[in-house]
This record gives sequence, C-alpha cells and structure tokens, in this order.
Amino acid sequence: SSRVPRSLHHRALSRCGAVPSPPPLGAGRAAGMDLAYVCEWEKKPKSNHCPSIPLVCAWSCRNLIAFTTDLRNEEEKDLTHMVHIIDTEHPWDVYSVNSGHTEVISCLEWDQSGSRLLSADADGHIKCWSMTDHLANSWENTVGSVVEGDPVVALSWLHNGVKLALHVEKSGASNFGEKFSRVKFSPSLTLFGGKPMEGWIAVTISGLVTVSLLKPNGQVLTATESLCRLRCRVALADVAFTGGGNIVVATSDGSSTSPVQFYKVCVSVVNEKCKIDTEILPSLFMRCTTDPARKDKYPAITHLKFLARDMSEQVLLCASNQNNSIVECWSLRKEGLPVNNIFQQISPVVGDKQPMILKWRILSATNDLDRVSAVALPKLPISLTNTDLKVANDTKFFPGLGLALAFHDGSVHIVHRLSLQMMAVFYGSSSQRPVDEPALKRSRTAGPLVHFKAMQLSWTSLALAGVDSHGKLSMLRISPSMGHVLDMNMSLRHLLFLLEYCMVTGYDWWDILLHVQPSMVQNLVEKLHEEYMRQNAALQQVLSTRIVAMKASLCKLSSSTIARVCDYHAKLFLIAISCTLKSLLRPHFLNTPDKSPGDRLTEICSKITDVDIDKVMINLKTEEFVLEMTTLQSLQQLIQWVGDFVLYLLASLPNQGSPVRPGHSFLRDGASLGMFRELMVVIRIWGLLKPSCLPVYTATSDTQDSMSLLFRLLTKLWLCCREENHITEPDDALIDECCLLPSQLLIPNIDWLPINDGIISKLQNKQLVRLQFGKAPGLVGHTVSSQFDAFVRAPGQPKIDHLRRLHLGAYPTEECKSCTRCGCVTMLKSPNKVTAVKQWEQRWIKNCLCGGLWRRMPLSYS
Repeated sequence: SSRVPRSLHHRALSRCGAVPSPPPLGAGRAAGMDLAYVCEWEKKPKSNHCPSIPLVCAWSCRNLIAFTTDLRNEEEKDLTHMVHIIDTEHPWDVYSVNSGHTEVISCLEWDQSGSRLLSADADGHIKCWSMTDHLANSWENTVGSVVEGDPVVALSWLHNGVKLALHVEKSGASNFGEKFSRVKFSPSLTLFGGKPMEGWIAVTISGLVTVSLLKPNGQVLTATESLCRLRCRVALADVAFTGGGNIVVATSDGSSTSPVQFYKVCVSVVNEKCKIDTEILPSLFMRCTTDPARKDKYPAITHLKFLARDMSEQVLLCASNQNNSIVECWSLRKEGLPVNNIFQQISPVVGDKQPMILKWRILSATNDLDRVSAVALPKLPISLTNTDLKVANDTKFFPGLGLALAFHDGSVHIVHRLSLQMMAVFYGSSSQRPVDEPALKRSRTAGPLVHFKAMQLSWTSLALAGVDSHGKLSMLRISPSMGHVLDMNMSLRHLLFLLEYCMVTGYDWWDILLHVQPSMVQNLVEKLHEEYMRQNAALQQVLSTRIVAMKASLCKLSSSTIARVCDYHAKLFLIAISCTLKSLLRPHFLNTPDKSPGDRLTEICSKITDVDIDKVMINLKTEEFVLEMTTLQSLQQLIQWVGDFVLYLLASLPNQGSPVRPGHSFLRDGASLGMFRELMVVIRIWGLLKPSCLPVYTATSDTQDSMSLLFRLLTKLWLCCREENHITEPDDALIDECCLLPSQLLIPNIDWLPINDGIISKLQNKQLVRLQFGKAPGLVGHTVSSQFDAFVRAPGQPKIDHLRRLHLGAYPTEECKSCTRCGCVTMLKSPNKVTAVKQWEQRWIKNCLCGGLWRRMPLSYS
C-alpha cells in the first residue's frame, strides 16, 4: 500500500521532540478524544446529499453549526448547493436551505454574536443569512455582495473591537478581572461616536480584496481593490486583524516554491463611499522548500491559516504531496537591522535609535505526516508569546492551546498551536486495523478511506465537529486533560474556568456539559456559586440570571439535583417578572431626585418586617403604583403565577425534608422570598385599583382574606432566612399554619418546564449515539428524568405557554417555539397588543430567559 502507516505520525513528531511513544488505543477512540454522536443523511433512491467540493463548515459561539452539501437529483441531473444549520443539542433538527448559489460554496463564516452567517461561492457571490423571527431553525438571506465571476477563497466579518484575553495561569484567582481582561483592540472601521461598523471582507482567486459595509439604514457600501499592482492567482488566503484596526491578508498561489505573501489592508469611508488601501508586508518561503532533502517533496501548499482572527503575527502552513504532509508554524517578529561599521563610525547607533524590521521566523515544524485533509483552529483568545512554548505543568494540556489536524487515514490529532507537540489523538474506524495485518491484504480489502473534509473546534475547544467524505457529521469530545492523567481537582478547575469564561462572555456552554459527569455536578455548582459571590456587587447583578441558567443546565445531568432544575427556571421567571412589574412603576413627580419607585419598594419591604400587608403598604407612595385599567388586567396571568407559586411554596413547607420535590430550594432562599413579598405588596395595591387583576384562589370560607394570610406566612418564612449566613429553622407554629393551608385554600398544580428532549443527557455513559438528520431519535430517556415525570404534564394533556401563562389546549392550533436548552414553550406570535405585555415579551423575544435560542415547533406538538 502506498498509504503512510499511522505510526509515521508518531515517529515524525517524536523526531522533533513532540510526542512520546503511541498510547494504547481502543477501537474508534483514543487518548483524550472520543466520539459523542454521529448524524447522517437518510439514503433515498432518487435524491441524496453528497459532500460538496470543497466542503466547508463553521461553528458559532451559540453552538450552532453550519455546513454545506450538494443535493444531487438523479432525474434532473443537477446539483443544488445546500446550507445546513443545526443546534448541537438537537442535531437531527436540521434546517436545510437552498442557498441560491449557482456555484459550489467555498466559505462559511459566523459573526461574533453567532446570529448571522456569511456564505460565499466560486462565482463571487456573498450572501448574509439572518434568523427569521429569532428562530434557530428558520433563516433567510437578507443582504449580500458580488464580485462577478471571481471565486471567493477567504471571507471574514470585520472586527468589532471586542477582545477578551484569557489568563490560564491565573485560573485560580478570585477576581474575574484577573482571569479575563479586556484587551485594547480597535474595530476595523468605526461610525460616529466610535461605534464599530459592521461588514465583511473577502479575497478572490484573482487577487482582489472586496469590502462590504452595512450602514445603519440597511444600505450596503461595497468597494473592490487589487491586493497589489501585479495581480496573481490566489489559491489560498486567510484574514486576520491587528490591534490598531488594520486588516492583514495572507495569500498563496498554491505552490510551495512561491512565497506566501502578506498584505495590510486599511478600510475607510470617504464621502459616503468605501475606500480600500493596501500595502505589501514581509513574505516568507516555507522551510521545507529550502531543505535539500525535501526541496521537491511537497509541491503544493494545501492549508494556510492565521492562528487566530486577532493574531496576525502567527501563521500555520501545511504543504503536501499525494500521500504526505508537513506542517510549519511561523511568527512575525520585530528585529534590529544591523548597521555597517562604516555608518556606525559616522553616526553611532545606540539604544532605541537602532532601525527595526519585521521578519518571519519559524517557530516549529513537523516531519513527514500522513496527508492532512482538514485543519481546525482554537477560538479561545489565549495570549501566547514565543516564550510560552514551555508552559507550566498544570496548564500545558489546557484544551484551548491546541489545534486539530485531520488526516486522510481518518485520524485526528490535537497539537500545541505553537510547538506542534502532540496533545491528544483520535483514530477513526477506517484507521483501526490490526498492526500485524499484511499490507497487501490491507490494500485489497480497504475501500475509499473515510476522513474529515472539514472540521471546526467549539469555542471552548472541548468539542470538535467534523464532516466526512460521506457528508456525515461527527461530534467528538476533547478531554479537558487531553487524555493525560490529571487529578480530579485539576480537571474540575479547567471546566470551572471555562464555565466562568462563558458566563462573562455570554457564549453558550453546551460543549462544556459534554464532560460533566453526575458526580461532578454538586461540586461544580458549589464552586461556581463561590466564585460568583467573590465578585463585586455590580458584576454580580449583570451575571445574576446567567449563573442561574448555568446551574440549571448542570443540575439536569445528575439524579440527585434534577429537582433543582425546576427551582432555577422558576427563579429566572421570578426575576424577569419582578423586573418587569417594578419597571411599570413611575415616580409621581418627574424631577424626583431620590431612588426609583422600584428601588424604594425594595428598601421599604426589607426594612419593615411587619406581617400585616396593609401596614407595609401604608409606608409606600401609592400614587406611584397607579396604572391604566387595561394594563392591570393584561398582567393578570403573571400576577396569578406569583400568587399560585407563593401558595404552593407555603403548602410544601411541612414537607421540606424532601429535597427531590420542586420548590425545595426556595424555602431557604431569602432573596427570592423577598422578591415574592415585594410583588405581593404591589399586587395588593393594584387590587385596590382593579380587583379583577388579583390572583384567584378557591377558598373554603367566603370571608377569608387569602392575600393577607399568605403574606403573613410568607413574611414569617422570609424572616427565618433573610440573612444568608444566619438561617434559622421555621418554628412549629408556622409549620402548623402551613399544614392547615390545604384545608383553607385549594393548592394549585404548578406547570414546571418539561424535561428537554436534547441529546446532552444521553451522552453521559460515553457510548456512541447514532442519529439521522430529520428524524428525532427514539432513545430511552435519561434515568434522572424518571423521578421528575410526576411533576410534568403527560402527552395529550392540555399544554401551556410557559412565559405568557396562557393555556393552549391539548393540541395547540397556534404556532409555538421552544427553547433549545430548557425546553420552555411559548407562542410564536403575541396575542396581546397592550404595551405592558409587549414590554414583558421583549425580555425574551430574541432568547429564552435561560439564554437559549428559540426553535420553531410543529403545530401539533405532543
């Protein structure tokens, strides 16, 4: 067989001091990496999906993956160029759209918010895709640009100037500001006032650079310019950005004997027109072309990538022949220019006066490898300098330090982004053959090797998505320890550090959950809370809902914490209702200098501990609570939820010894009970204005004041836990009164959120899950959900809009959307036109309260 054996990878990297002897491997998995799931297309007789050439994929910070295939129709004998978008939690729920591109799609690129996608083709057309109604499974082409007939080889969004640096060596620090620091970085282009201007830049095969700018009014400004005066063919290109707001473009004509060229591109707007200026930067020749032993061995450069979009000083190059590849890492340095002795005597050069030049220097290189089929670069913004090649022992296997190389034999290697040292390895099924199998037998029996043609690392580098030569999507886990033996505390520290990073940036953390085992959940939740409590009050307020959502997603993975998921989602709902209702309050005099009515309400309710709701109400300026009658009536469903939940909590107090019962954690949460107490006061005042907006209770006595009774009991419970460090047990009198509640009031059933039908909880046993696009899996539910079934509506029972608190019937006729993370369901279109309700709906129009994306549901969901 002419194919290089897989052991050649290790021998090649070992000779450059990169890797020890190969670790023992099992079938289809290896040290540091394993398959989580694969998703493939259903095979149809007359039309099927086939991988496009070239095949491209992209992974957004919201954990959406976009990739391309060509839909081949046997009858019409033509190809339709498709773009597919999946959410990693529901990979079978694929949104496939005919891209409208007439030629093969060559580039896909997500924006930095993960909500828009660029696609470019071999005919010079660039299209921008946006979500329809903020739905992750509904997209439309909004704007675009074109360089007619000129294939696009590189594409990127302009930089928005936001850059966060991760300091891995400070992962044990208590302050988030020390772990994650804002780096001074200028946007590629700014509007009036310094606001970054949105747009994209593309490089074409003929050596043109085109920039399109999106103006606030929706207009697109486009300009095209040659990279240099002498235009030449560009087979490969990549784009990076500098801290000063400039753009760097790297190009290659595909031949390793030609130099890799670099250009500085400056974009500006002059007289309402886009202007592009270019400048040539130092170029380089690959080291393998200057080595006499390899001078003609690798004729083609097959991969050219900057190590990061905002790291224009470091570039990765891969040269290949038919069977082998070699990878080199280069760095741009500022070096002193030596001055001839004659000029030194005339004018001595000392200190800072020495002239400096920019020069490319090779950092590391591999020896002969099997042919590289795809490269995936890390997205974690870890600042590395050339001195970081020897990193500390506790961080040298940190996931974000590695890049991925896929080979034609089906294997994938994670190597250090600078030293190219082996960090983890995975062997696919096509590369798993017995070592003693004769080469002749292998060459006869082996069919075409299945390998990744395109792959992407997740935003935390803990997962890798690859699309192979059959159009199948594979999801790989990348161990936080990279397969090396680290103690449990170190692995937890890596996961905790990345969870904190997602909390600060707002990125989705699904790929981190891939590595959380049930035994880790309690520890991670506690440590995450400890780190959160160490931050200043302002930062805590900003991150208050995000940490609750993060705790909920973690607790879903363990049977001992599953009941807490309901509590965390109820707390998110409570926080949102409290903010919305208090924001409706208006000061009686507009020039009032002191606190807002909402802040004054919180202050008075915390000071006055009286159990009589009317005595608390007397201390408030009731004129600040006056609202229109239609507004109050439109809020009745939200008000009803507050009243029902308070009654449910108090009735469950005698059973507080059962932590598996939803609502248990609220009984010792002074902050949440304080919010309920404030809302009860507000509702009481509004009830005086419009009694029909009050919560409805079914009482055994017509003369009973249910609101006063519940407020009195709630206040007593709140007093027991108002101070987090001095929580006392409720006295027997309070428990006895709560025991009597079921005989005084009808205790309502609380509609808890359904257990999400996602894939994450089914991956914990580390067994490969096989899925099919367009077909929901018939998998047995996760074992932890069995304890929870008693609290969730069964199929066929009436459904509810979880955010509007409206009943939809057993088989809803209105279009609904559900959250991709928590499973929350709500109607797609608002049935109400009252301003206050619109204000409430604006809180979750783009994202669920937990931060998850929305996806459209079928009409008759069950």
